[in-house]
Amino acid sequence: MRLTTLCYIEREGCYLMLHRTKKQNDENHDKWIGVGGKLEEGESPEECLLREVQEETGLTLLRYRFRGIVTFVSDEWGTEYMHLYTADRYTGELTACDEGELVWIPKTKIADLPIWEGDKIFFRLMEESADFFSLKLTYKGDSLIDVKSVTYRE
Repeated sequence: MRLTTLCYIEREGCYLMLHRTKKQNDENHDKWIGVGGKLEEGESPEECLLREVQEETGLTLLRYRFRGIVTFVSDEWGTEYMHLYTADRYTGELTACDEGELVWIPKTKIADLPIWEGDKIFFRLMEESADFFSLKLTYKGDSLIDVKSVTYRE
């Protein structure tokens, strides 16, 4: 079981996306995802978020929002509990990432990229402005075979 964070940084109708091309044995190889990573021992999800964004992008987040918990169940990669965030204020200059290429992608074009099928579901939930959601995505290989979601609104 893994605990992770993932962040989609917003700017002018775009999300900062990472095209994962550089790591060996990467379940996300050649996919486009946000930035984030695994929680370290004793680290809160927010501490992990800030550290991973800084390490992967060179940016320091000033304002971010916890959007949901995504549970991934995979017959190949095990179970992952991902803390999903969006951010819209930051400082710093974008730097090169050792995991792939960072690109600002218009939100309207993201579905055209090679992304996980389940990611399309949480993008939709984020765009619907769900205050918070819990999403369980079950995969067999690269195929999404089951989806369960709960949204919470104020």
